[in-house]
Amino acid sequence: MSTTHPINLAHSHVFLGAGHDQNERRTWIVVGVCAAMMVLEIVGGIWFGSIALVADGLHMSTHAGALLLAALAYKFARRHANDPRFSFGTGKLGDLAGFTSAIMLAAISVLIFYEAVSRLFNPVTIDFSAAIPIACLGLAVNVVSAWLLSGGHHHHGHDHHAAHDHDHAHDHDHAHDHEHEHEHDHDHDHAQAHAAQHAQTRAAQKTGRDNNMRAAVVHVAADAAVSVLVIAGLVLAKIFGWMWMDPLVGIVGALVIANWALGLARDTGAILLDMTPDREMAKTVRDMIESGGDRLADFHLWRLGPGHLGAIICVATEQARDAGYYQERLGKFSALSHITVEVRQV
Repeated sequence: MSTTHPINLAHSHVFLGAGHDQNERRTWIVVGVCAAMMVLEIVGGIWFGSIALVADGLHMSTHAGALLLAALAYKFARRHANDPRFSFGTGKLGDLAGFTSAIMLAAISVLIFYEAVSRLFNPVTIDFSAAIPIACLGLAVNVVSAWLLSGGHHHHGHDHHAAHDHDHAHDHDHAHDHEHEHEHDHDHDHAQAHAAQHAQTRAAQKTGRDNNMRAAVVHVAADAAVSVLVIAGLVLAKIFGWMWMDPLVGIVGALVIANWALGLARDTGAILLDMTPDREMAKTVRDMIESGGDRLADFHLWRLGPGHLGAIICVATEQARDAGYYQERLGKFSALSHITVEVRQV
């Protein structure tokens, strides 16, 4: 005969990151700032003949577009956080926006690289007196935007325990007294609690990051770095007559953009594909379950949203233990916001 723990039908599937609403408001403000600067740089670069300034403006356009995506992702995730059509909530929508932003960055970097190489072989006249002040203004806007996005943006841990977890147990004896089992495992508790705390700290650092906000900050921070290169290139070209410096800076800027695009695509793509977010935590969970002589027959660990992890485990045991026993042990990991446990008696 098999028995299943009753499922708590009232548990929440809202896995949004901490400060979601505040981050949304900051993002909308910076969208307006970046859009205005984007227009100024592109028009100024074309008017005064600076490909580096155009490159910076196009790079800014990727930020404006990415920030708009980020703002819309925050809005959609918030509005549909309780929509039952999303089985595990809308926490990963920001990662989808970040991945899309990375694709945009890669495309723009190719266009800038092509144009810069063309200008390297076919230089044009540059009005340095107008181009340099605009580039400096662009740098200032990037610094302000990064400050606005980063201000008050912190990563918080989440104490979501087994109150809303699904329990599934099979073929166990409810008459069994679990007190003996807890006494038997007492010697392991201290070491396991220490390992769980260490894994929890690492998990908070690795999985608590809001990739939607991260993508926005990365965009403006990268653009600030490119702006510095643009200013340096224009100044050197003006002082020493090195006209090749301007397109060379455009090439370097394109490579910087491509590098950020690769990093964003790699990290957000891993989350969208439900890759194990923290191998050390996964090992700690496995060791904790198997330290009592049980075997972890199946185990899935993935990210549900910033600071929220989901876990599905199937335990093969010779002991008369139910899902509640393993729920209690896994409760040491506060990052596990949604846990499903199945117990198979062998």
